[in-house]
Amino acid sequence: MRPGIRREMSPHSGVKKGATGYARGAPQSVQRLVLRAYKELRTAKANLEIDEGIAYTVAYLAMLHAARAFMLMRGFRPADGNQHRTVVEFISRLLGKEFAVITEQFDRMRRKRNIFTYEIDISISKSEANSALNSARSFVDLIKRLVQKENPQMEFDF
Repeated sequence: MRPGIRREMSPHSGVKKGATGYARGAPQSVQRLVLRAYKELRTAKANLEIDEGIAYTVAYLAMLHAARAFMLMRGFRPADGNQHRTVVEFISRLLGKEFAVITEQFDRMRRKRNIFTYEIDISISKSEANSALNSARSFVDLIKRLVQKENPQMEFDF
């Protein structure tokens, strides 16, 4: 078991074998991913008035990049062809039941973003995009706090 992984549940439980691999998480890479997530939050907000679907998609990407940062910090990376699903499943296991509501929202957004990206007959309302942005902001803030808790020396200049 890697240091810092919750002992009562491995993040690999419930994640398809071979879906994750070990990675050396350089602090700069973790920091860049979190900063990218915050930039995407600003981009999603700016797009709310222009295109709700794009705002929703970019809010989801902010969550994805934040989750990948946390995975990388813990020494893991997605290693299969279902990287988005793997990231969501892994982060759900890693964060546990305490954060089930936000990780379930992350998974719903993943599925809806996939449909929106690859299907033509779907629309996303402004209220749905706004809700996605709020969820993404909460998730990215949570990941930033967790990263800083484990790496107090890490700073984020916005």
